[in-house]
Amino acid sequence: MKKAVVASLLAVASVAPGAQYAFSQQQVNLGSGAQQPAAGGAAGGQVQMAQPEYNDYTAAINQSTPQTKAPALEAYLQKYPQSSVKSDVLQQLMVAYSSFDPTKTLDAADRLLQVDPNNLRAITLEVYFRKASADQLTDATAKQAALDKAAEYAQKGLTASKPTDMSDADFKTLQTNANPIFYSAIGTAALNKKDTATAITNFKQELAAVPVDQTSKPGPILQDTYFLGLAYLQSTPPDYINCTFYVSRFTAYAPEPYKSQMAPTAQYCYKKYHGNAEGYEKVTTAASANLNPPADFTITPAPKASDIAHQTVASTSDLGTLALSDKEFILQNGTSDDAEKVWATVKGKTVEIPDATVITATESALTVAVSDDAVQSKTADFTFNMKEPLKTVPAVGAKVALTGTYASYSQGGASPASSGAAPTSAATSTGTSTDASASATTTNPSAPAATTPADATSSPASTTTPPTAPAQTAAATPTPAPAAAAGPLMITMSDGAVVAKTPAKRTTTTRTPARTAPRRR
Repeated sequence: MKKAVVASLLAVASVAPGAQYAFSQQQVNLGSGAQQPAAGGAAGGQVQMAQPEYNDYTAAINQSTPQTKAPALEAYLQKYPQSSVKSDVLQQLMVAYSSFDPTKTLDAADRLLQVDPNNLRAITLEVYFRKASADQLTDATAKQAALDKAAEYAQKGLTASKPTDMSDADFKTLQTNANPIFYSAIGTAALNKKDTATAITNFKQELAAVPVDQTSKPGPILQDTYFLGLAYLQSTPPDYINCTFYVSRFTAYAPEPYKSQMAPTAQYCYKKYHGNAEGYEKVTTAASANLNPPADFTITPAPKASDIAHQTVASTSDLGTLALSDKEFILQNGTSDDAEKVWATVKGKTVEIPDATVITATESALTVAVSDDAVQSKTADFTFNMKEPLKTVPAVGAKVALTGTYASYSQGGASPASSGAAPTSAATSTGTSTDASASATTTNPSAPAATTPADATSSPASTTTPPTAPAQTAAATPTPAPAAAAGPLMITMSDGAVVAKTPAKRTTTTRTPARTAPRRR
């Protein structure tokens, strides 16, 4: 009988040296001090072997390349299926395959977990290769299932218990190297199915689990920094502050073409919160120097629609000179006092409104879309109560010219936050109800919305490769995004009538991107 010393061959396992995921290759460091097989009568990590088995064993483990070692180890396991060193041989086989064959790596890992269910090395490679494989899938259902499977193994890895024959230090080393991979897999699976809260938690834990200097190197940690920002953007409501910070940090260190491709997402989030690009360079400076938003990191929110409305009222000596679209904007977005001041300038007045789009129609009443926003969303912002029953009821979607007297207006509901730039015109939005004589308008804008970058709402398409990164401070608690119009405005007109469709000059046309001063009629 010979004594075979079962030594660890897993000091540093280079995984898939040819595989490229996003930027570069990742090495999965599985630590040293592999678990020693518990063989009856063995002492000091040694097991008794008959001479023939010993010869086959040493011949297999002494192969000089992974490509020759793997088949030799397979042959050994086939010849000695009940070997007392089966667990360690499977571990060596798994590592050999990991350098050139992901599919066989997973097969070896599966076999190892059958005999050693909590083997952290096997779980790590299961997570790594399953996630990498999922990244290559194009079918959405299959992709999510594969990501979920990787995340399932990752959850198991985070709770794996220390083997009795492994030192605390060795197990801690294994966890230090494996946990960022686990957090990344869980975060990626969650983000892909829009579970942004879970994604944010795990991507932040991933950043916290690695040395800070690794977070600025091209690789999976840096890529997951982008995905963290994306998770903040996809949250409900979107967290534009943290989206801006983390995507800006990614673009500060990402190589081309990724830097240029993702920079619009950071700028989009900044403009959505701030209203324009002014001051963005301060964000890039802070994001380059800090893994997480520092305590004094702030972005000034864009003016609220109500503030813009109030400023317009306060700065206009004669509110009657405002364009009808501006009056509608104030009715929609202003405080009750501001809205009432503007309403007084139109109450009881009779106007003609050309090119109103019919939303609903009966003999006695028409609801129509007048403002641009209402027309685009196909929602009514005016109700015309007809003076006399209509002989011909217009079809839904038809363009009609109407006359009527401003009778009342109401505000209510909720509309999404705007990008912050002020509209020069009316909008479809919020309020409280009031009586008076209604208002007509023509073109109705609210603050222009920023255009979402093509990839700003896409889920992770691939997972990168190298790093490990920092202890982290909590991400900045977002200041609420600037509120915009609170909801749809409905203006009610009395004494309504359909008039001959003659060219009538609309009072307003299109909304300007930012309000600088009220327009005069």
